[in-house]
Amino acid sequence: MINQSLMTDSYERKFQKVIAVMPAYNAELTLEKTFRDIPKGSVDEVIVTDDCSSDRTVEIAKSLGITVLRHSENKGYGANQKTCYDAALDKKADAVVMIHPDYQYDSRVIPYALGFLSMGVCDVVMGSRIRTRREALKSGMPFYKYISNRFLTIIENIILGQNLGDFHSGFRAYTRKVLETIPYKKNSNDYVFDTELLAQAVFFGFKIGDIPIPCRYFEEASSINFIRSTKYGLQTLSVMAKYIVQKTGLINFKIFS
Repeated sequence: MINQSLMTDSYERKFQKVIAVMPAYNAELTLEKTFRDIPKGSVDEVIVTDDCSSDRTVEIAKSLGITVLRHSENKGYGANQKTCYDAALDKKADAVVMIHPDYQYDSRVIPYALGFLSMGVCDVVMGSRIRTRREALKSGMPFYKYISNRFLTIIENIILGQNLGDFHSGFRAYTRKVLETIPYKKNSNDYVFDTELLAQAVFFGFKIGDIPIPCRYFEEASSINFIRSTKYGLQTLSVMAKYIVQKTGLINFKIFS
């Protein structure tokens, strides 16, 4: 069995400051549970960026002692992440963990993701929800989302030359160098921000890996509907097309410049 305290010591020797960021929107029912599952001592600070929620997300976050940044208007999922990463870099984070505050992803894996970053095995670590088909569906993942995830992930692995289990996870850990190098501010403000960031990471030569992460699907967990999922899928394919063209040198896209 892995000694978690030893792994914690390992990354603490390298990372002077680890910040967990949560891009939030109407997460009052799940934010506290997500926060309390973060292993003590694994991060130095938690930042919630609220995309103008209409519920008590901000109030709850503040009551938990979490640093809160709030948009005065709803700007979108991608824009919310930009605020997250800007804040973490401004606060001199050496490593940044992004986790959705909807309690869908298990925060307890944070020390293990940081361990792979600290050893230099990876520059980006993803949490993979799909260790097996049975586990993914048993967790409550809708069947159409499972199928679309498998299709898009296969395409992305082929085009980007990777071997990841889940390209569309809401749990990610980055070294500071990744976020300083990638021009993420040029990315979309929509959900496809995540896909663009991974394509950028590959383009700029960073090493991406994944670890299995338990996940939960339930009514309070945030989830985009079928129409939005379809739009997201088409946008993901568009990013892959841009990556291919960019690599040929025929056209330079701003997200890779």
